[in-house]
Amino acid sequence: MDQQIQIKADDATLQGKYSNNMQVAHTKEEFILDFFNVMPPTGLMAARIITSPAHFKRLVIAMQTNLKNYEDSFGNIKESEVDHEKKIGFKTN
Repeated sequence: MDQQIQIKADDATLQGKYSNNMQVAHTKEEFILDFFNVMPPTGLMAARIITSPAHFKRLVIAMQTNLKNYEDSFGNIKESEVDHEKKIGFKTN
């Protein structure tokens, strides 16, 4: 029998965060997804998600499925050119 889980979210979380850049790092035990809002010459970390390898794999599959569904409905998304040489770092106060 499936159990229904009630999820609560406050208004700030429901508003979401905008991100136009991200980076992924990992250890053996977890994946770390850092989401940024970058407007050169600065940027702001919007969110950090830390999750297990198994859940990360489920996320990847869900994103691939949703990307395919989106492109089937609206056409192929043209990829932006990315400068892989640019590095994003952290500034501490």
